[in-house]
Amino acid sequence: MRTVGKRSFFLYVLIFAFCAGMIFLSCRVFLNAGEWASMPFNAHLYDENDRLRRGSVYDRNGTLLYSDADGYAAASKEALLHLLGDREGNLSTGVFSLYAAELSGYNPLTGNAREGNLFHTKTELTVSAEASARAYELLGGRSGAVFVYNYETGEVLCSVSTPSFDPDHVPETIETDEAYRGAYLDKTISESFTPGSIFKIVTAACAIENLPDWESWRCKCSGTLPIGDDCVTCLGAHGEIGIRDGLKYSCNVVFAELARELGKEKLRKTAEALGFGRSFVFETAHTARSVFDVSNAKEIDLGWAGVGQYSDRTTPYHMALLMGVIAGGGKSAQPYFVRKIALSPGVALYTGAEEDAPLNLSPQTAGALRGMLRENVSDYYGDALFPDLQAGAKTGTAEVGEGKEDTAWIIGFLQNPKTPYAFAVVIEEGGSGYRAAGSVASEVLAVLCAE
Repeated sequence: MRTVGKRSFFLYVLIFAFCAGMIFLSCRVFLNAGEWASMPFNAHLYDENDRLRRGSVYDRNGTLLYSDADGYAAASKEALLHLLGDREGNLSTGVFSLYAAELSGYNPLTGNAREGNLFHTKTELTVSAEASARAYELLGGRSGAVFVYNYETGEVLCSVSTPSFDPDHVPETIETDEAYRGAYLDKTISESFTPGSIFKIVTAACAIENLPDWESWRCKCSGTLPIGDDCVTCLGAHGEIGIRDGLKYSCNVVFAELARELGKEKLRKTAEALGFGRSFVFETAHTARSVFDVSNAKEIDLGWAGVGQYSDRTTPYHMALLMGVIAGGGKSAQPYFVRKIALSPGVALYTGAEEDAPLNLSPQTAGALRGMLRENVSDYYGDALFPDLQAGAKTGTAEVGEGKEDTAWIIGFLQNPKTPYAFAVVIEEGGSGYRAAGSVASEVLAVLCAE
């Protein structure tokens, strides 16, 4: 009887292990079948010419960007390459990689869709092919990025990263030629840059939230701010000046002095609330982290950090998102660029989700910053930069050292009810933020606003 009891025990153990294994396998199949089915070794994914099937992809206006039959559209293939992806899968943040399972037409009942069969995937993006092509042309081969989105709906209207390349004729020197450095990275989300003066918005936000007298706060700018044996330099001697005019004239002394007065902890908390130190999810890709770390900073370093130098880093995506939150009174829709992926009979496999962006800014602080940034344009840059669009903006000219020219930035928003857009433009070694980045932003927005 003892032997029978042992056999029964082991039988129950085997039955339990079998059931547990089946449950585990079923869960893995349910969660990962689409990913497995879309792997390149699946022969059902290829057409008769041994090319991966991806269906058809269109922009917001119905312009064809890619099809299995014709490949990439010539007019926009370099401009939109980082959003679409390349044939070899080196661009991991594009549609072809992020939504490989959906683009294959996979579903649990039919398996993979095949060209010529009943199903064929059709993808609709939110971006404008015309504006993207114009952004790519304006960047003119320089390394940089342009990002524009609608902060009320979340739709990304333009997302261009350079350098890019022709996916139909990949350069043989792409791995060694300095002109193609970073060509496999989408610089809107995957590379961070020294922000320079655009970071002064964060320091201003910290002052608004922590200094009761921030509107009457003033300091004296004589062109330098001595700190110990060193000093923070400014481009001009602004005399007695407050925060509002300090942001307008981009006075380094104002924001270095504010950083010293506010202290490391308050600045760190504000920067973290505004997204520094964490990665964002854009579609299903993760962005590079923006950096604000003054834990080991000396007093002079803290001053420069408040100006946007020292070790500060940020991405165009993050800065555009911040602009959207400011323009939206403390809230913004989450950016997305895939509107819908559907099978030809109309069965939706994916639709872009609308939710709030994860930044923490009070309506009062957002309102104050919105007014200050609007004054930057109306009273200083000039409304001719963004005519009839009620724009607010901040330029930045970030020093990067190593004998390189400055990184040019402009970030901002439009308050015209018909065009609630937030934007960020960065150009490596571009020089002046106003002249280099500002002119790119102005022309791209003009195209978008005319559509």
